[in-house]
Amino acid sequence: MIPKDATTTELTRDVAIIGAGPSGLTAAYRLQQAGHTVAVIEARERVGGRTWSNHINGAFLEIGGQWVSPDQTALISLISELGLKTFSRYRDGENLYRDPNGTMHRYTGDMFPANEKTQQEMVRLIEKLDALAAEIGAQQPWAHPKARELDTISFHHWLRTQSDDEEACNNIGLFIAGGMLTKPAHAFSALQAVLMAASAGSFSNLVDEDFILDKRVVGGMQSVSLTLAQKVGAENIILGHPARVLRWQEPGEYPVRVEAEAFSEDGVASPADNVIVRAKYVVVAVPPNLYSRVHFVPALDRRQHQMHQHQSLGLVIKVHAVYPTPFWRDKGLSGTCFAANNLVQEIYDNTNYDPQTDQEESRGTLVGFVSDEAADKMFTISAEERKARILDSMAQMLGRKRKTPSCTTNLTGAPRSGPAGHMLLATIWVVCTGMVLISSPRLGRFTGHALILLLMATSM
Repeated sequence: MIPKDATTTELTRDVAIIGAGPSGLTAAYRLQQAGHTVAVIEARERVGGRTWSNHINGAFLEIGGQWVSPDQTALISLISELGLKTFSRYRDGENLYRDPNGTMHRYTGDMFPANEKTQQEMVRLIEKLDALAAEIGAQQPWAHPKARELDTISFHHWLRTQSDDEEACNNIGLFIAGGMLTKPAHAFSALQAVLMAASAGSFSNLVDEDFILDKRVVGGMQSVSLTLAQKVGAENIILGHPARVLRWQEPGEYPVRVEAEAFSEDGVASPADNVIVRAKYVVVAVPPNLYSRVHFVPALDRRQHQMHQHQSLGLVIKVHAVYPTPFWRDKGLSGTCFAANNLVQEIYDNTNYDPQTDQEESRGTLVGFVSDEAADKMFTISAEERKARILDSMAQMLGRKRKTPSCTTNLTGAPRSGPAGHMLLATIWVVCTGMVLISSPRLGRFTGHALILLLMATSM
């Protein structure tokens, strides 16, 4: 417990919000619009959560979640409301596919240029998963008669009960295992794969990179959080203060007490700057792996606590490589590359737009992803060797010039509890009393499952 002393700041608000990522700040903004006072408590010394942009060696890079897909209507509406602009991912030219034998293929269209049998199997598996996603849906997958059957078999093994074509199974697995959950296909169930597809509208949407990786925000996705923070007001956002204790059934008009410690990202504690926020309600808007860092009083329901413990994280390394020009375009290439058996399984043209001019930058940027077990192995070697191996893997698809970028970054990796690449704001529901856990299963690359936990002691 953080004791209140003469130097501890104590605030009183209608709602306390833990987490200054896009979900937490959207909650704060909407609550203010509805006439409520808020205090947002954030452990980091910046806003944005898993969305983070930075200039490295003069290059602007989006280190966190970045893409917007057409079905993310709430996010698209918010971007417009905030006066921000988007631009389309570059996709002109031919894509590249590296088959299991290491042969490179140039292609256009939606289907990898595998042999005819493999293509037919991929189409059949996609149709099967589309049908299951439509049948089971994203709202209550656990209630469907097929739920237990699909939840007791890994996605890896389920695919192989449906097809004996290994290349087809690996390619289909890539879209969810490597591309979305960033964990190996044997580490999650077929039901979770179906839920992921249902949350995106269909499995067909997940395999369509032109849909799922459609647009980016000019100035970076973090600008959504930065703009929201300006509207919420700096006086209502407490940075560098991880919430340590959450008491949510205290007596009196303000039954919520959040005790936040002044603790820098460098590990420096400043007890004199601790903060206590008293509120009527609290919203916890952080990934589930961070719940255990908050001591709940009274404790959460045993089953809910167990569920949080059992939610595993994926692992992904997101790599940026910056060049004087986007040289791949001169070769008639889009910059999009796939290789299910490669260290780097996906590559995309990630060239930026200048927010000052709304024009594309002259330098070219590629972004690649190393996921799940491959990413885990990269942490057993030195940073220099990791960089060399990753760049070599990308050069296998795009040529030797790929190995000599003017800037590379984010070769360290990050744990992830959810899909990588695009961001979907979780929905805030208003309930009268009790405890409600609200989750959106498709939050995007590097945003993780920013589950929203509403602990409400009285009606609002």
